[in-house]
Amino acid sequence: MKNNHFTLCPSKDLCFDSNNPRLYEKALLLENDPSPRSSEDKIIKFLYEEMDVQELILSMAASGFFPHEPLMVDSSDGERVVIEGNRRLAATRLLLHPAKSDELNLKARIPDIPDNIKKTLIEVPVIFEKREELWKFLGFKHVNGPARWGSYAKSKYVADVHFKYGIELHEIARQIGDTHKTVQRLFRGLMVIKQAENNDIFNREDIVKKHFAFSHLYVGITYPNISKFLGLRPEIEESKTPVPETHMQELGEFCLWLYGSKKRNIEPVIQSQNPDLRRLEETLGNTEALISLRKGDPLVVAHELRLSPANVFSTSLIDAKQNLQKARAMLTDGYQGSEDLLRTAGSIANLADDLYREMERVRINDSKTRLVEEN
Repeated sequence: MKNNHFTLCPSKDLCFDSNNPRLYEKALLLENDPSPRSSEDKIIKFLYEEMDVQELILSMAASGFFPHEPLMVDSSDGERVVIEGNRRLAATRLLLHPAKSDELNLKARIPDIPDNIKKTLIEVPVIFEKREELWKFLGFKHVNGPARWGSYAKSKYVADVHFKYGIELHEIARQIGDTHKTVQRLFRGLMVIKQAENNDIFNREDIVKKHFAFSHLYVGITYPNISKFLGLRPEIEESKTPVPETHMQELGEFCLWLYGSKKRNIEPVIQSQNPDLRRLEETLGNTEALISLRKGDPLVVAHELRLSPANVFSTSLIDAKQNLQKARAMLTDGYQGSEDLLRTAGSIANLADDLYREMERVRINDSKTRLVEEN
């Protein structure tokens, strides 16, 4: 940044950064949002509810706006857009206009502020700098620094810098203190999800869970079987279209397995990244297991089809033992006299007895067979 001196600017003339990657990560704004001011109330509500603005409100009500923490503002497009410091701007808005808290249905505590404090909020310190000049600072702070973005926000930041300013991915990685491979993977993950959206085979507003777990996708596409299933081009190509047009059906299936669909009442098969993502990777590497998954069978069921019956049997038996040991350890505090649970325990005991008898019978028969073969 070239300018080290701040200027006092009326806070009413400042607007929030509608290009903040964190807003898109939460699907708060659409990519074609027309104006920095078009969604101001939505942004204030998001920042208050998600980014701990209440803490700033109380601090600024007591001490005013700190002059040694100026806002970073870009005015090159005719609007004074706060590139860095949107939380502080939100706190300022709410302190100067307490009624906005009720308008936005916020559970905010907006204290009365004396005139000397109000004066520091009416005019606030800013440093004017073009967004293009700030990208290194923002990347260092939010990608690997103290105020980290989530994986989707990071990927959008990387793509924006790459496309808007013509910065190569390896240079972005160098400036923000990350590896080239990590930056490539974030970029490729975003390009994959953009392809799905642009081809109308994925809509973030239709996902089942509230949180958009972008990391499921950008990590998943690094796995060999998932990459092969999607026909992905190599990372080093840094393509805008990493999934070939011939694999759009597979991309739609993959997104459905990751995120589900509210409209179609389909739950995602990935409930947690570990172990479900690895299970999906292994399932896609087996034709019979993939057919099962496409039929709508649970991931656990489809995943087991790639295993031999002997593996399924031994794994199931060990899992059952571990679960019973866990239940036994929690018996004193966890069981409250339920008759239904007592009957369930009885059914388990009968099933275990039957299983043991059958296993013993098989073992004896196998021993007899081996003796006959030896003689």
